[in-house]
Amino acid sequence: MEKLMEIARKAADRVEVYSRDTRSDDVSFENAKLKDIGSSISSGIGLTLIKDGKLGTAYTRNLTDREGLVENALTAMKGGVEADYAMAGKAELPKLDGYDESIEKLSNTKMTEEVERVCETLSGRATGQVNAGVERSVTTVRVLTSEGADFSARTSGYQCYFAVMYPGSYSSIARLVAGKGFVPASDEDLSYVVDTYNASLKEVTPETGRTRVLFLPETVYGLAWRVMLGTRGKEVYENVSPLKDKVGKKIAGEQFSLVDEPLNDVWPGARAFDDEGTPCRDTPVVENGVLKGFYYDRYYARKAGVEPTGHGWRQDVTTRTGPSLHHMAIKPGEDTLKDLLGKMDRGVVAAGLLGAHSGNLLHGDFSMGLAPALWVEKGEVVGHVKDAMVAGNVYEDLNNVVAVGSRQRLYYMGRFPALLLDGVSFATKG
Repeated sequence: MEKLMEIARKAADRVEVYSRDTRSDDVSFENAKLKDIGSSISSGIGLTLIKDGKLGTAYTRNLTDREGLVENALTAMKGGVEADYAMAGKAELPKLDGYDESIEKLSNTKMTEEVERVCETLSGRATGQVNAGVERSVTTVRVLTSEGADFSARTSGYQCYFAVMYPGSYSSIARLVAGKGFVPASDEDLSYVVDTYNASLKEVTPETGRTRVLFLPETVYGLAWRVMLGTRGKEVYENVSPLKDKVGKKIAGEQFSLVDEPLNDVWPGARAFDDEGTPCRDTPVVENGVLKGFYYDRYYARKAGVEPTGHGWRQDVTTRTGPSLHHMAIKPGEDTLKDLLGKMDRGVVAAGLLGAHSGNLLHGDFSMGLAPALWVEKGEVVGHVKDAMVAGNVYEDLNNVVAVGSRQRLYYMGRFPALLLDGVSFATKG
């Protein structure tokens, strides 16, 4: 990478070199039987150049032709993307514990044994098809810039997913267990899946209309996704965000707080710097229902005339950086799942989503299928509802937060507790 930097600095005004290497192993079971064991290695180098106010990017899976990589980035400048931002420089970063060295000793045999145990437990207590899988990964990232930044990080991750499927359906009750190292599925998590599945096995057809909806941690991302887009610096700069003039104003109920916590190394994936080399910091986005601010990478921060916030992330080495909440979390409340069902009394539990992208994401609209939807009467799950959906707008419905769950769970897009909302539009085909 140092040689690439040397060559690139002769050809451009500013240079950023980014490398990522991810190694993973996974085991999957279908219908409680071994389906697949796999391993993968993904690595590459991303190059970003700025010359005469123009941006050029290129990538490679190896460094056998450094001069060619630089030429590709220079050729990309013909696209005319203007860029006059400064690259990240030297900085003192906090030391994070994002890597659990025991992950290296976690064999495929041990992972297979764990999935077998999970499947045997679930199959012995529930009648539905049991699917499960486990994955471990180690990722190493390094960022060098012409301004003197040279940061690297190694992170480890482990996750185990298990589900019991309803007969004749792809809908299931599921749970994800995750950590920096091996985390055995607990009796509590296994019992949740079994007990919830068994209680909801009966198909029911309730009345539709506005009702209380409990979004479990596995489905809260469908709401958080929309807030994430509304607070992103790209949309704010382009004057298309519905929140562009609402900093300091109430946009949700007082029980709702959304933060970005890249420095929280209790969870896997913690980072002290983003993919541009900008130091990360824990950032409140919505605090007690009040919008606190927006987040930026270096490109959009320069355009907006603000400081970058350490939110420049890549999907992989083939993409440019862009602003994103890679460590998004909703702060937990005080209620257990049993408490939440009691406060709900009657309504629907969103236990899984279909079409979470449906509706105008940026403006907060949603129209999401539930797979499954669980029906609750007198604080108890009494069955599941087929072909159900919820619809609304997050900036209206998040103002009707009844209660927030006491436990965060890592899932798609971040860490979330359960959210109980009142007056959400609910419908079925029945």
